[in-house]
Amino acid sequence: MVRLTVSALIFLAIEILYFTQWTEVSWLGWLPWAAPLIFIPVLWRALHRQMTTVTITGDRLRYETGIMTKSTRTIQLPKVQDVRVDQRLGQRMFRVGNLSIETAGEASRLTIPDVDNPQSLADAILDHSQKGHPDV
Repeated sequence: MVRLTVSALIFLAIEILYFTQWTEVSWLGWLPWAAPLIFIPVLWRALHRQMTTVTITGDRLRYETGIMTKSTRTIQLPKVQDVRVDQRLGQRMFRVGNLSIETAGEASRLTIPDVDNPQSLADAILDHSQKGHPDV
C-alpha cells in the first residue's frame, strides 16, 4: 500500500509538472505516456504477494511462493529456534513487516516479506513450535 501511494504521488507530480510547465519542451513529449510505467514494479510486487501463502498444519509450516514457477519450503515447527519481526516505519504504519524464521540444523533463515500482522503470525508459529497446538 505504501509503495502504491508513493508511486501514485510521483505519477501525479510528473503529470502535473508536464501539463503545467513542461508542455513547451518538445523532447519531453513522451513523458505523459511513460509515466504510468512507474506502477509496473508495484503491480509486480502485489501479484507476487498474492501468489505467496504460509500454512501451519500440525507440526509443519509450509511457505509457497511463485508466479511463473513455484517454490515450496516446509519447516518442522519443533525445530524452530528463532522467529523475528522487522518493520520499517512505513511497514509499521500499515501493520505489515518482514518475518524471519530460523530452524535448528539449517544454515539459512527463511524470510517472508511484507506479512500482514507479522507479530501475530510470529506468536502463532512460536506457540505451535513449543506447545504443539492444533491446526490454525
